[in-house]
Amino acid sequence: MRITGDGTTGGIPARSDGGPYPLQGSAAAAARRQPESTPAGPVGGGPAPEQIGYRGPTACAAAGITYRQLDYWARTALVEPSVRPAHGSGTQRLYSFRDVVVLKIVKRFLDTGVALQNIRTTVQHLRDRGFEDLERMTLMSDGATVYECTSPDQVVSLLQGGQGVFGIAVGVVWRDVENALSQLHGERVDTGETLVRHNPADELAARRNRAV
Repeated sequence: MRITGDGTTGGIPARSDGGPYPLQGSAAAAARRQPESTPAGPVGGGPAPEQIGYRGPTACAAAGITYRQLDYWARTALVEPSVRPAHGSGTQRLYSFRDVVVLKIVKRFLDTGVALQNIRTTVQHLRDRGFEDLERMTLMSDGATVYECTSPDQVVSLLQGGQGVFGIAVGVVWRDVENALSQLHGERVDTGETLVRHNPADELAARRNRAV
């Protein structure tokens, strides 16, 4: 599926089996929207993933971005915190697990030179489709256009047509974020309780302090 670009298939025919086809605004995505599935999430045996939020510094650490980037993307509505936005001074933004995955995807697209407007369109598309099956998606791009692929056949079709120069396997990003957040502190949305994780870096720092 073409997410960004001029609205043509670029020589790739629309396929009845779900292959790449033109995407024309959020209405097309909404028509395909299915009930949102619940991710496995970064925490096992505790609160459900949708009940956990992550503050800005934690989101930055897991996504590999700076706080300046996080703040700018929130203020320009590129990636806004879906759990709790900032309301004036003294309030903390709270990001969901999926928010952090999207932050990391945006970072990877920027690193590979995709135009910010195309990234913005891609993020909006992910929002519109409800994030279902996000971890099984591959986002392909030739630098000018972004495509969504949900099967190996679609990836091969794009590569054969010359459209795909690089791809982001969202499942890999998903697992990277999952692993990172499993070692970082979260916050229960309902109670505000801080969920303290076991962070090897914290343990190493404690050992160094004891050795002094």
